[in-house]
Amino acid sequence: MDDYVFVKKRILIKLVNLRMWGGKHTKIRNLSKGFPDNFLSRRENQKLMQKVIKDLMNEEILLAKKSTGEIHISLNPRKISEIKNFIENAN
Repeated sequence: MDDYVFVKKRILIKLVNLRMWGGKHTKIRNLSKGFPDNFLSRRENQKLMQKVIKDLMNEEILLAKKSTGEIHISLNPRKISEIKNFIENAN
């Protein structure tokens, strides 16, 4: 599994497990929590994570909301089947 798919799958699994659908949201910086330190310590992996988050927002899988001066993220409830298919089929 390449790093892009690894990061995308890990973010989606985290948000699904925390039930961050629609109105329930979390800070965008909380998405990096739970990744191995040796993974996040590399600059290219930090940029990759930002790219994955941006791509998920462009695909409208992640919804962004400005709250308390920061960007908060939640999963788009209209994309449930697409999200679950990706999690199950991503290698």
